[in-house]
This record gives sequence, structure tokens and C-alpha cells, in this order.
Amino acid sequence: MEYQTELLVFANWSTLLVCMVLKFPQIVSIMAARSAEGVSLNSVLLEITGFIVFLRYQIYYDYPMETYLEYPMLIAQDAILLLFIFHYCASLKNAMPYAGIFFAMWNLLVLHKWIIDLALNLCTVISASSKFLQLQYLWQTKDSGNASALTWALASYTCGTRIFTTLLTTGDNAVLLRFVVMLILNIWVTVAILKYRKKTKKVD
Repeated sequence: MEYQTELLVFANWSTLLVCMVLKFPQIVSIMAARSAEGVSLNSVLLEITGFIVFLRYQIYYDYPMETYLEYPMLIAQDAILLLFIFHYCASLKNAMPYAGIFFAMWNLLVLHKWIIDLALNLCTVISASSKFLQLQYLWQTKDSGNASALTWALASYTCGTRIFTTLLTTGDNAVLLRFVVMLILNIWVTVAILKYRKKTKKVD
């Protein structure tokens, strides 16, 4: 049992450390290119929605903080990423309505227990949809552009560690399902980015 405890501590801390910089490769890539080409705006919007729902669920049921501490960091990084996408693809003014929606959602989710429970089940669908939108974008353009394979690979790692920590702590089946689905899709997106990046280089 001692080795399980040590692995649990390692998984929690490594996940936290990875998530502290998870979106940085993507943000830096966009800043360097001064373009958000290859990154789906709708995908990021759905992703941050899924993060907010999942964080609210964990807090509502008073789960151990170490099992979700990375989510405030991920939400903050996604918010920065969204600002850059809006800056290069649209207008920063367009970001204001979304900020209001996210704030309202944070408060509405805990009005009733059935709302937060339903939201978590929908959260898996929402988060999966965000990955499919990114995949669809890559399939349509056949060019990964400035999409960061490193960011998606790191996301795959954190899903794997969270499957392990969830099994050893809460054992919540809904949470486990979410992480398994996210792991599969994150790996899929990573492979797609690498595939279309190589194809682009060959054409060049």
C-alpha cells in the first residue's frame, strides 16, 4: 500500500506541475506566429466550459483538493489563450459576452444538486465535442498550422494520471468516464497535429 501512496503523490504533483504550463506551448506558438491558424475557437470555448463544470462539481462534493487543483490554472490559461485567439481572429470586444456567460454558469450550476449532476454528465459530452471540433478543423484544413502537439500530449498525460488518482481516491464513475474519453481524444488530436504538420512540411 505504501507504493500506491507514493505513486498517488507523484501522480497528483506531476499533474499539477504539468498543468501549470500545459497551455504555454500553444500560447507561445500563437504569439510567435501572430496567428491563431490551426486552433479552433469553438473547441477552446467548449473546453473551458467543460473545465468550469468539472471544477464546480469537484468543489460541490468536497472532493480532495489535490484531485482538481490544476483546473483553476487550466481555466486561467484557456482564458489567456482565448484572448489571443480573439485578438488575432476577431475582436477582443467579442470576448466580453463569453466572460459574462461563464460567470453566470459558475453560479447557476450549484442552485440544485440535480443541475450539477446533470452538468457533469453533459460535461463529458461537451469536452469530447471540443476535441472533435479541433479534429474537424484539422481534417478540413489538412494543416495543423500553429496547433501545439506538445500541449495536447501533455493533456494526454494529465488524463492518464487523473484516471489513476480517481481510482485510488473518489472512485467516481462519471469522473473516470470523462478522463478515459478525454485521454483517447487527446491522443487522437496529438496524432492528427503531427500527421498534418509532417504533410505540410513535405509539401513545402
